[in-house]
Amino acid sequence: MTVEEGRVDCCIVGCGPAGAMLGLILARAGIDVVVLEKHQDFFRDFRGDVIHPPTLHVLDELGLIDRYFELPVERELAIKIVTNEGLLPLTDYANPKAKYPYVTYVPQWDFLSMLTEEAKRYPTFRLLMQAEGVDLLTRGDSVRGVRYRTPDGVHELAARLTVAADGRRSRMRDSAGLVPRDFGAPMDLLWFRVSREPTDPKDTFVRLAPGYVFAMVQRGSYWQAGYVVPKGTYGKLRVHEVDALRTIVRHALPFLGSRVDEIGSWEQVGFLEVQVNRLKRWHRDGFLCIGDSAHASSPVAGFGINMAVHDAVAAANAVAGPLRRGRLTGRDLARVRRRRQLPTVLTQAVQRLVQRDIVEVPDLLDPQRLAALPTTLNLDEEVDLPLPVVTRVFRRLTGHVITFGLRSEHVRV
Repeated sequence: MTVEEGRVDCCIVGCGPAGAMLGLILARAGIDVVVLEKHQDFFRDFRGDVIHPPTLHVLDELGLIDRYFELPVERELAIKIVTNEGLLPLTDYANPKAKYPYVTYVPQWDFLSMLTEEAKRYPTFRLLMQAEGVDLLTRGDSVRGVRYRTPDGVHELAARLTVAADGRRSRMRDSAGLVPRDFGAPMDLLWFRVSREPTDPKDTFVRLAPGYVFAMVQRGSYWQAGYVVPKGTYGKLRVHEVDALRTIVRHALPFLGSRVDEIGSWEQVGFLEVQVNRLKRWHRDGFLCIGDSAHASSPVAGFGINMAVHDAVAAANAVAGPLRRGRLTGRDLARVRRRRQLPTVLTQAVQRLVQRDIVEVPDLLDPQRLAALPTTLNLDEEVDLPLPVVTRVFRRLTGHVITFGLRSEHVRV
């Protein structure tokens, strides 16, 4: 039996950074909004957690910046690369013109909890957990709401606007018949955690060696490790016992020592299939895609949360007024893509360029390759490596883009 749940101004499917931020801003603007989240909580290790300065500006505009810094936030003034030779600061964010001259790392579940707790202060906001969008309600070519499933059964919710914020495998996008163009990605990502000791590096860093790339995110008592593997090699690793992965980690990150044995089974390792794609058209009548539903990006440089947040701000700016007046049109929805297309294209272009250079396709378990890795790492002393002019320019440009953003959005509703 299907239960009809009435009608709202806006139904957002997916409560990641894009969905949570859009729901909050629309609720502040007096829009009746329901957000559906298929999980029972936000607690998942394998989510991005990099917040760039332009997103901090958005939190500032919403009056949330002080609350944000009460979360377990780590500030970083530069991307630190640990090479075989030593520590190399790759990108510096310490621009004297910036209000927030640093990137921050925060567990995404804390970030989402903060946004939704703030949104619940407004009577026009509702968040339904364990509510999975399964199909769109349509009338002719128009979308008129969403069908969703909860532990209680199937429900239908009519909405003047339905927003797909349900990620790179968006069911709502598929239901709308919107197909992204795939640009391919040469890599995937394995996530796992290892405990952290006081003698470990104090900051987040990237371990870079020929054929091996690890992003080591410092989360207080443990490291959240992201291991970049060439596309298609995860299955080959899984053929072996998890000790194959431990062998690689032990050689690439020797300071971990016996803690590598904390990776007890493949069930403790998360797998992220990296995709780079985007839609040519982000909307239908009564329907809009934002965030990864509209454009999946690589994890390179941690743009994911920030792109999603700024999509949400642009969407709120475009639709809040028309929804309030009861006159939302396709032209209003098309404004979102027009506004966000340039930063999306440029960000994906940079990511595709970088990942092409850093990802090789070796035999990951080649004994000679593993033996060539140093048995100790210089984790504290910076090294002065001769860098090509192009690399030096790229470092400066990347720092500027991350600090100031590409067409950053501001809350205007």
